Parts: sequence; structure tokens; C-alpha cells
Amino acid sequence: MKLFHTADWHLGKLVQGVYMTEDQRYALRQLTDAVAKERPDAVIIAGDLYDRGVPPTEAVELLDELLNKLVIELNTPVLAVSGNHDSPDRIDFGTAMMASRGLHIAGRLKPDMTPVIMQDGYGEVHFHLVPYADPAQVRYAFGDDSIRTHDDAMRETTKRIAERMNPAARHVLVGHAFVTPGGAAEPNTSESERPLSIGGAEHVRADYFEPFHYTALGHLHQAHFVQRENIRYAGSPLKYSISEENHKKGYLVIELNETGVCSIEKRELKPLRDMRRVTGTIEEIESHPVSQDYVFVTLLNDNPVLFPMEKVRAVYPNALHVERRVTRVVEAAESEEASAAGKRREANPVELFASFYAEVKGVPLAEEKKQLFAETFEQLLREEGGAV
Repeated sequence: MKLFHTADWHLGKLVQGVYMTEDQRYALRQLTDAVAKERPDAVIIAGDLYDRGVPPTEAVELLDELLNKLVIELNTPVLAVSGNHDSPDRIDFGTAMMASRGLHIAGRLKPDMTPVIMQDGYGEVHFHLVPYADPAQVRYAFGDDSIRTHDDAMRETTKRIAERMNPAARHVLVGHAFVTPGGAAEPNTSESERPLSIGGAEHVRADYFEPFHYTALGHLHQAHFVQRENIRYAGSPLKYSISEENHKKGYLVIELNETGVCSIEKRELKPLRDMRRVTGTIEEIESHPVSQDYVFVTLLNDNPVLFPMEKVRAVYPNALHVERRVTRVVEAAESEEASAAGKRREANPVELFASFYAEVKGVPLAEEKKQLFAETFEQLLREEGGAV
């Protein structure tokens, strides 16, 4: 069985105030062209179809266009889950009706977790669609009060699936989570990924995916495997922040034989416009050939430059950001101040509250109160801005 694994489309994405819809259509049409040419048995989309819960009209129309091409015109099944940027209820709408045409989308986690079953010459392949869900939602769905973290939630979810697995079939899990070896943080992250939780509680152990022949993941935007070759992130189809400048964007082609995965191939997608850094004096930049790329410009001029963005956009019409590298003394002072501010922003809110409590009360904050504060804080974040 041949599968295309893609993820993190983020339709409706804004980068520095610029909608990426035209760029997304250009890249994802390359994916549909490859499907038309190679005729895979299914296309997997591992979450974050949209960039936010209420996407703009253009994003909805683009998703409709792409799914219509894949499922209706090319008669290729699509297996998708919602991500932390999606609205589960919107993604879930009409799924029972669309499944009969080959569009299988899991928006909200359901206790029964019935797999989608496909067949090839070697027998059945069971696809287990596990949408992103907050630990509180998983706790409610399973009626298990011990589920408190994302790791708890995935452990219980995969355990329940494994208990009902058909040993004669091959099994593919499609999920959206921050999966790491041993549940520890790893460097494959970027600025455009929204955190799933606070204080490192978002990490999920890769060990839980041992029972599956292939695990198709979304959330992290750089394509890579975790712990084992068959636990994979496909990455996003486009660069969505300058921190992704060196990523090679694309999708994965998976071949399954009678025993499981027999080959994994990375395919790159060509962007309509690249996203990259440009560094130099304004005089040097004005001598560059005109480019439509999305650029983040650092000016090396010692003195201030009048109207820098206008001058840069004469050469790079789609420039997204211009900054000037100041002298070493000033730069060091500003860097120190920015670093201190960054540390304050990135500090774990639970630990900040614990420090405040200890200073006011004169005694340390008990662990159960820490847990209560963390749960209350995350609940407030969900109420104010949707899923964290």
C-alpha cells in the first residue's frame, strides 16, 4: 500500500500580516499533481488543516478545492485529523456523510475510536485517527480522572487502541502531538508552532507508538523521525516563520508491504516564493537583482537609514521585516535587556506563581495546589483564546 503523508497546511496563515493563500495553493497543487500521477492508495493529513478555529473564506475555499480534487476527481481516500489550530466541531461537520466518498476526518476524539479499514494485496490496513485533544477533553471522553497531561492522554489513547487491535492487520496511527524520545524536549521546533501546554507538559513519549507499523504525525514543522524510523513528522508544506529558513519542505511517501513499512521517501515541494534572510548595507542590497522572495533584512549600516522598508522593497517587493544591526556596545546592552525580557515571558507560569506564593506566605506551594493552578490557568487560556 502506498501512502502520502502530509501535515500542518495551516490554510489561512498570516506571516507578518501577509496571507499565504496563494503560496499554499501553489505548493499543494504540486501534491495533488503527484497524486494524479502516482495514484497512492490514500493521502494522510496529520492535523492543522487551518491556521485558526475560524478560518477566512479564502482558506475554506482552498481546502474545499483541494479535497474535491483528491477525493472526487482523483478518487483517492483522504485520512485527516484536526490539530490544535483547528476547530474540532467545524472539522467534524458532515464527516459521516463524506466518509462514504472516501473523506475520513476525525475532528473530535470519540471513546470508541473505530479505525478506518482499507485493503491491499496483503490484507487489511487499519488507520487509527487520533485528533488533537486537550487532556481535559480526553479525561472526559474516557471517564478517567487520572488523565492530567498530554502524555497521560496519549498513553491511555494508544493503550485503548492496542487492546482492540486485530493482530492479523497492519496498523497506522494518524495523530497531532509533540512527540519526543522519552518525553523530553528536542530541537525540531519553530516559532510558528503554537505551544500545546505550559511548563513542558505538552511532551508525549514516543514509546507509546510501538504497537503501530507506522505513525503519521503533525504539529512540528520540520520533517523528521522520532526514536524510530516509522514514527514520522511530515513537516509543513511551506516555511511559516524565518526560524524555518533552512527547512526542506514537502511530504513523505510511505510504502507498506505484508510486514509493515518497507520504504519511506521524502519529496520536496517548490515554493512560489522562498523565505530567507538578507544581510548587508542598504547600498549592497540596492545592487541585488529584484526578487519576489519573502525576506527578513538586516541592515549593516552604521548610521540610520531613511525610509529603509521603501528602499528594500524596491528590490524585494515582498520584504516582511527590516532591522538595523547597531554598534557592538549598544547591541550588547539591548541584547541583554531583550534576553531578560524573553526569560520573563518564557518563564513557567506555575513556577512564577509558586515563587510569588512562597514570598507572600513564607511557605512553599504544595504540589496539589500547583496542579490546581496549572489546570485553572490552562482553562482560562482556552476560554480567552481557544485551544492553547
